[in-house]
Amino acid sequence: MTENRKLKNSELERKSISEFKEATKTPIIVVLDNIRSLNNIGSVFRTSDAFLIEKVYLCGITAQPPHKDIQKTALGATDTVAWEYVEDTLALVEKLKAENVKVYSIEQAENATMLNDFTPAANVTYAVVFGNEVKGVQQKVVTASDGVIEIPQLGSKHSLNISVSTGVVLWDLFSKMKIN
Repeated sequence: MTENRKLKNSELERKSISEFKEATKTPIIVVLDNIRSLNNIGSVFRTSDAFLIEKVYLCGITAQPPHKDIQKTALGATDTVAWEYVEDTLALVEKLKAENVKVYSIEQAENATMLNDFTPAANVTYAVVFGNEVKGVQQKVVTASDGVIEIPQLGSKHSLNISVSTGVVLWDLFSKMKIN
């Protein structure tokens, strides 16, 4: 039987901040639409760092770094991942679409494409919009999006924490893009 020795931090081939900034990014942009929890914001940054995400947009009431509660979960990812604050999520979605970015709201909605059925096209940059912990993505943002992607859920709650949803969606898109 093969022994599985845990790797030490020094063996993980971590990128420096400058190496991260120079690395080729995964063509995904994360848009946070009115996220309340500072810990969720930090977790999204950390996940975005893990998958070399192009940029994170913080919109509406979403807090911005530096903040100790964001830093607590981001673990320095706010220094690596490019980010910008934009007050109006809808205006940002319209701007991204004008730049040929395909915008998808992550939401439970009529005619949504299930995540497992979504296939990202080659040479396309995608923006994924994650909404408020209680209200979700604003309807006007859902309407303006190119489409809606839903995470299939089979249990009784049909509700995932925003940081968990981000991890699921980014991993799925990242893995599909790397295969393509």
